[in-house]
Amino acid sequence: MSALPLPDLAQCADEPIRVPGAIQPHGRLAVLAADSGRLLAYSANWPSEQAVRQAVSLVPVDSGRLQAGSGPSWVGSLPLDGRTHDASAHRQGDRVIVEYEPAGPGAGMHAPIYAVARDLLPMVQQADSVVALCEIVAREMKRLTGFGRCLVYRFDPDGHGEVLAERLDQGYHSYAGHRFPANDVPAQARALYLVNHIRLIPSASYDPVPLLPAAGEADPSQLDLSFASLRSVSPVHLEYMRNMGTLASMSVSIVSRGRLWGLISCHDHQPRYLPFQTRVACEHLGRLLSLQIQAQEDNAEAAQRLALHQRVLKLVALMAETDGTLQRLVSPDLAIQELAAASGAAVVLNDSCWTIGDTPPPERVRELAHWISARGEDLFCTDRLPEHYPQGEALLPQCAGVLAMSISRVHRHVVLWFRPELVQTIRWAGDPRKTPLPDKGRIHPRRSFDSWQERVRGRSAPWLAAEAAAAGELRQALISLVLRRAEEMAGHAVELGRVNKELEAFSYTVSHDLRAPMRHIAGYVDLVIEDNAATLDERARRYLGHVKGAASFAGQLVDALLDFSRLGRSGLRPSQVDLKPLVEDLVDEMRQQERGRRIEWEVDASLPQVWADPLLLQVAIRNLLSNAVKYTRGRDPARVRVATASLPEGSGLEVSDNGVGFPMKYVGKLFGVFQRLHRTEDFDGTGIGLANVKRIVERHGGQVWARGEPDRGATFGFVLPPAPRNNDVASGNGREESD
Repeated sequence: MSALPLPDLAQCADEPIRVPGAIQPHGRLAVLAADSGRLLAYSANWPSEQAVRQAVSLVPVDSGRLQAGSGPSWVGSLPLDGRTHDASAHRQGDRVIVEYEPAGPGAGMHAPIYAVARDLLPMVQQADSVVALCEIVAREMKRLTGFGRCLVYRFDPDGHGEVLAERLDQGYHSYAGHRFPANDVPAQARALYLVNHIRLIPSASYDPVPLLPAAGEADPSQLDLSFASLRSVSPVHLEYMRNMGTLASMSVSIVSRGRLWGLISCHDHQPRYLPFQTRVACEHLGRLLSLQIQAQEDNAEAAQRLALHQRVLKLVALMAETDGTLQRLVSPDLAIQELAAASGAAVVLNDSCWTIGDTPPPERVRELAHWISARGEDLFCTDRLPEHYPQGEALLPQCAGVLAMSISRVHRHVVLWFRPELVQTIRWAGDPRKTPLPDKGRIHPRRSFDSWQERVRGRSAPWLAAEAAAAGELRQALISLVLRRAEEMAGHAVELGRVNKELEAFSYTVSHDLRAPMRHIAGYVDLVIEDNAATLDERARRYLGHVKGAASFAGQLVDALLDFSRLGRSGLRPSQVDLKPLVEDLVDEMRQQERGRRIEWEVDASLPQVWADPLLLQVAIRNLLSNAVKYTRGRDPARVRVATASLPEGSGLEVSDNGVGFPMKYVGKLFGVFQRLHRTEDFDGTGIGLANVKRIVERHGGQVWARGEPDRGATFGFVLPPAPRNNDVASGNGREESD
């Protein structure tokens, strides 16, 4: 029977494994005060307290040479019970813990530690992979210790142990290619493996030996035995060993970059004890393996990072040669999916989506990108998307793993890489599930270690740290590229604004100064005709009429150009404008001007209200209505309809007619200055009216459009953005310049 109570496995995560209050019975332990050497406590398997004091006096301990937080150091040998014992000591706070264990045969230069340094080191240095390293160490560890089975396994990101190498004697079950569930090694045990790199259990059937206080000293049951070789282990773990058919075990830590990378685990069907010198060699072998694994992983990652860094530089260089829009990332010549060894990639900007390679449908990609953007993370990486994303199952099998980077916190701008589902069959060393015993209600360690298979879905190949780092590097480069493009565009915009101001000033000056000469030409033509009425023949009158008409038309063009210039120079004075009465007044004006024509007007009963400068808006709508009246000449009756226009960007109106229309291939020319699609002889005008409409609408932040079909009529419309939330915002201090 155990000398300590057997805990419930459900509580083993909280079990005080560092302070068991007991040791294993194959050795003895004494606790001294570091400053005075006073005996504080000892294990109950000493013949007497006097025997402890005598043993300590025979092997003096220099506490000043012991470093706190390190494992036991050999301090000497002495005979106990007719056999030589090795004494080792380590410091724990203000106490020194001395351990006595049976010594092995004297080895001198043939000690195991020398064999490790002489024979094993060259082989380890020549190994070309982590698996090859583990094979060498498993073979050498079995030779050093004589255990019946020796495993080397590493922990995966979920904490499960994956067996990489194995050496075993006949009669031992093989675990090669199997995994041990993470809960076989609880979190606190993993933490202890990080500080104490070796643990030996010579017999799983031992009864723990409790610690006793020396005369007049405090209870030692809470003494920290983290570094003690004799520390008693959890009764649950002993039960686990017996269920596994193992009566002796040893574990050596493999630590890489400060984390528990894996374990070297040795098992035997019979009790087996290893002397101090052999354990030192095993611990050094574990440290050697740790260093080589870290070196190989560091070298591999450095090579990966360098290769991916070169690819990032190439991508950015190619992007810099284009217009810099991130849509270019999915160009086939960039092959962005290869950056992360992905099956496909996508770029999402708000509701736009561009893809390359094998990806989910665009609408699914947009939904995923918006979900990632809402997380507020610069980088998102997972090889098991269905466990994180509610709609992840619907993306299988094309997408089980995602690496994504958010370019902007303002816009939903996300670049994503996809990996397909990789269905795996995992072989466990026994069913990892635990079941309670009906009679006692306890949860026991699993009792079977027979091979048990599990089929795992919903996962992709894992993303490498170097791939995530490359995505982060690309993100920073793209942000810099976008910012540089934005600065260039801002510079162009400033220069363009300056040039536009100069052009507006020039056009205003020229048009203003040309008005008088054109009027003079027309006036002098009238004087010539009037003063020479009797002498002018019909031919001369016709020529002079052409001159007057041309001067009059030129004057109209100058007036129109002057109006166009004024629209760019005057300040906006926006307010809430009801389109219904404004349109009705302009329709009445058109009726008065076209009394001789039959025009059927149809105006929507509920035109919207818009936020605009009333005078400029009136100019824009008058031009649209005048256009409709002009280009419906020859129609009887002419029909003009004014309807409400509503878009996500704002509200406005459309003016439709049944006039001559236009081919849609010329729609881009309609709103340009002096652009005409019909002959002046057929339809008079200057060709500036629609340009004025466009300028007015765009100064308000709106947009214009046109639709048409030859001889079937045309539709022109606009929308303006809604009023700002604070309608009392200053609307501008510009003023109309005088002629």
